[in-house]
Amino acid sequence: MTPSHVLVAGASAAGLATAEALRRKGYTGRLTLLGGELHPPYDRPPLSKQVLAGTRSPDTVRLRTTDVLAALDAELVLGDPAAGLDPRTRTVRTASGRELSADAVVVATGLRPRTLPGGQDTAGVHVLRTLDDALALRSDLLVSRRAVVVGEGVLGSEIAATARSMGLDVTLAGPRPAPMLAQLGPLAAGLLAALHTENGVRLRLGEAVAGLETARGRVTGVRLDTGEVLPADVVVVAIGAEPATGWLAGSGLRIDDGLVCDSRCRAAEGIYAVGDVAAWHHELLGTTLRLENRTNATEQALVVAENILGADRPYVPVPYFWTDQFDARIQAHGRPGPDAETTVVEGDTAGGRFVLRYAREGRVTGVLGWNMARQARLRRPEIGGPVPSPEPSAP
Repeated sequence: MTPSHVLVAGASAAGLATAEALRRKGYTGRLTLLGGELHPPYDRPPLSKQVLAGTRSPDTVRLRTTDVLAALDAELVLGDPAAGLDPRTRTVRTASGRELSADAVVVATGLRPRTLPGGQDTAGVHVLRTLDDALALRSDLLVSRRAVVVGEGVLGSEIAATARSMGLDVTLAGPRPAPMLAQLGPLAAGLLAALHTENGVRLRLGEAVAGLETARGRVTGVRLDTGEVLPADVVVVAIGAEPATGWLAGSGLRIDDGLVCDSRCRAAEGIYAVGDVAAWHHELLGTTLRLENRTNATEQALVVAENILGADRPYVPVPYFWTDQFDARIQAHGRPGPDAETTVVEGDTAGGRFVLRYAREGRVTGVLGWNMARQARLRRPEIGGPVPSPEPSAP
């Protein structure tokens, strides 16, 4: 039965995409978008790059204009985040105490950044998740000389590249020996390390961070577990994020690195999850998966909308992510990972344009394009199949 009211808890990309997909599919009932921020829905990927660098203004990252949002015919409730859920009655309680009941509830509350002990109360220490975070960090970078980025994953690597392009003395610190090693594997991560070094980023990787050094309430450095202190005027903590599921405590729903769902992205009768917060069963991979990227938010939203309206469709995407750092645009399809066998199948690493194929146990698990987006995309159908035989050499 088509629901008369759909409530989406979370008004970022995944939540907005769900609402728009419902309308495109012909849903004419009541639709509510509940957001924790005061900003209307905006795009997050530019925050660590163009917004931080100042090449894009905040208004340009809005996902939709005021007129387009109005045409959606949805009640947009901003600045009042979800604070509790009763799955039995599908009632969401907000931070202000409001109670909203619906026939279907979509959980799209995203992530919360991890922090270092004491960092929240120290001037000069930042995380980057929201638009306000990006603007506050930019303001600090503009009046600073030395920045230390803690965390060598996607976000930390992007912030380090952006801060360096702004002219700061930048150090990237983290426990793994190369940037984005967990996502790219040793070959591509090693090349990314070289790219950062060539552009002047100091890499202090393979060493754990023990804490922060402060003076008069402001950060002065980052202390490694060796006792060495990396001097800093600004510290950015990019050590990952956790699914924003705290508000679901006591709901009885299963929480395990996200809101656990079946292959239809359904956590309980009438309760769905979408985007970074959703941990769903991927039927083709035979495992529970949670993806933190913009593409997944949009693709998963379409499936959730269809299932709310009566479809019975599993969500079985080929994972995808991309990152821009200095002059490299890196796009990865599938699940590359650090334990795969890696082969250069097009281009060459010395020229800065190539495609990598990742394989485990004779099957292709991923492809990566480094400034070769089209070529990598054309090899996406290889994922899941046996590793192709080498093409014969020309006589």
